[in-house]
Amino acid sequence: MYGAIIGDIIGSVYEWDRIKTKDFPLFSPESAFTDDSVMTVAIAKALLRARREGVSFRAAAVQEMRSFGRRYPDRGYGGRFHAWLSAETPRPYKSYGNGSAMRVSPCGLIASTLEGAVALGAASAEVTHNHPEGIKGAEAVAAAIWLAKSGADKTEIRAYLQRNDYPLDQTLDQIRPHYRFDETCQGSVPEALTAFLESESYEDAVRNAVSLGGDSDTQAAIAGSVAWAFYGRGGLTPDMDALRRKAESLLPDDMLTVIHEFEQICVE
Repeated sequence: MYGAIIGDIIGSVYEWDRIKTKDFPLFSPESAFTDDSVMTVAIAKALLRARREGVSFRAAAVQEMRSFGRRYPDRGYGGRFHAWLSAETPRPYKSYGNGSAMRVSPCGLIASTLEGAVALGAASAEVTHNHPEGIKGAEAVAAAIWLAKSGADKTEIRAYLQRNDYPLDQTLDQIRPHYRFDETCQGSVPEALTAFLESESYEDAVRNAVSLGGDSDTQAAIAGSVAWAFYGRGGLTPDMDALRRKAESLLPDDMLTVIHEFEQICVE
């Protein structure tokens, strides 16, 4: 979960000032959390409620996404999602945007099985992004996170994703020169997963994602979510811990409360 949020914050300043290099400062005075972090926290809160109160995860997801979205209304939501936040009767709207993939990391982290991670990922998507591509994007990221936290190596993670979700047949060096901003799952999630697969550390995964010159905050959140689970499964490195503390300094208390509660559940 931290991996997604830190990636979001780092990528935030490059979403509209896109770069094609890995050589950039991780943080600046303009670095801030976006809708990616807000909705990630909302999904985590919904999962906590489903576990502790026995409520439907889907119903809780709708409630918490709308609650946090209204609490933080100016964080870069898409037009249709913004309308969903204020609708009298919110309904899914067949989106295949990458919003379903950027918020799904808590599903992969809390699940006890791969099948459970995929099912939670689909459920988290379907309340808004019920297009097959929107669902697939969430399922792929949730599965990759579960595999990463559970000890799978990158060859195994790649093989699963290629079997079930995306071909992943291009390298970052092949993708980067011609890649452009793309908010669809099918046009951004495979590239973000490749940024993780070609990385050497958590920070390197985020730098890879930003260097594509696309939807940088969301792709860094996706790559970062898998990388955090992978590189942090034996305990956080000093660099990862420093990034966590920096991100916490930029987050409001209500979001931090949910993050800390969720992290505790995941280690119990």
